[in-house]
Amino acid sequence: MSDAARKQPAGHEASWHGWNFFEEGARDRLYEDCSRLRSIDPVNETPVGLWRLTRHRDCMHLLREVKAGMRSTEGDSYSPRMTEQARHGRAQFMLFQDPPTHTRLRKLVSHAFTPRAIERWRSEAERIANACLGAVADRKEIDIIADLALPVPSTVICEMLGVPLADRETFTTWTAEATHAISPNPFPDPVVMERAERAAMALAGYFEDLIVKRRGSGGDDLMSLLIRAEEDGDRLSQVELVSQTIGLLIAGFETTIGLIGNGVRALLLHPTELAKLRARPELIASAVEECLRWDGPISAALRILHEDTEFGGKVIPKDTPVVAVLAAANRDPDVFRDADRFDIERAPNEHLAFGGGAHFCLGAHLARLEGQVAIGALIRRFPHLELVSEKVEWGRSLFRVPGRLPVRK
Repeated sequence: MSDAARKQPAGHEASWHGWNFFEEGARDRLYEDCSRLRSIDPVNETPVGLWRLTRHRDCMHLLREVKAGMRSTEGDSYSPRMTEQARHGRAQFMLFQDPPTHTRLRKLVSHAFTPRAIERWRSEAERIANACLGAVADRKEIDIIADLALPVPSTVICEMLGVPLADRETFTTWTAEATHAISPNPFPDPVVMERAERAAMALAGYFEDLIVKRRGSGGDDLMSLLIRAEEDGDRLSQVELVSQTIGLLIAGFETTIGLIGNGVRALLLHPTELAKLRARPELIASAVEECLRWDGPISAALRILHEDTEFGGKVIPKDTPVVAVLAAANRDPDVFRDADRFDIERAPNEHLAFGGGAHFCLGAHLARLEGQVAIGALIRRFPHLELVSEKVEWGRSLFRVPGRLPVRK
């Protein structure tokens, strides 16, 4: 990135093409900005040195085909301005590693996230969802986030990891705030970053203490598995151990809150599709896939090129950070017919909500199951639902996750 680019104002309209996705309020106009950018300059460089890809084929190429990863060829990760301690801990999670380290870390936990392993959690997820809905059955108004979208996935991942459910309220705020530590924004809001660092350190302290208590317990949960892997000579360092548990906790429920919340909102905004799903509940799996495509919780995925690569006739140099704008790719009219229409029977539906390649979302099967269970249970239990407001109240998470979603029933 040139010095001139570094000095350019963040809101410079010409260079950003009217869309600086780091600006406050960008989430509210996300899809309009995606559509405009995809039409005028689908492969473009921003003033801060990041390149953006907005077409489905280019995002697929980056995520699944080219030589790219989460670290440069010199071994450096692309990090915002944070303390060295926070950056080091963040970089140990498997999401920010490339093979062979990424392969080794992912192998330790991947067996717990296979379709067969995840399917065993369906009855428990159903029990949790029904209990959540039963607790609010007499209310005229409920908050989809607090009453359903947060407790279902957070309870499941706590049980999978072996984290005490009683501590959930302690770390749910930390997890939302800690997500900002992975933002690609090189000029982050210092207040937000301070909160992110405090949250990350609080999570680290919490898990360090919990690991001490759990060591030698002989449990069969994910945390016990990781502890034994360290003790069995797999050379899983203490920092790696803490980082994996924090990363799995955050990845295990933070984005699924967005899937469920955004999915419910999409259905309520499209009553014909909601009525179709009520009449044909067997469409729930297809409906969740469309929720992921139409308004998924992850809007973009970052990769660093490991070789000079051409996208749309432009050659981007090795070691350059490139963002696949998944929200734009998932509404690309060259791939999805009538791309801005919400259609729960859409087929095929080759969305990129879970990314792709070596870093394809480890928890994809779990998120799908929880989305199917929570949304399915909600619309079965309450036949008359409507949004209190169409305006989204976003939460503190970096991801596309509502903080509240009040509905009347």
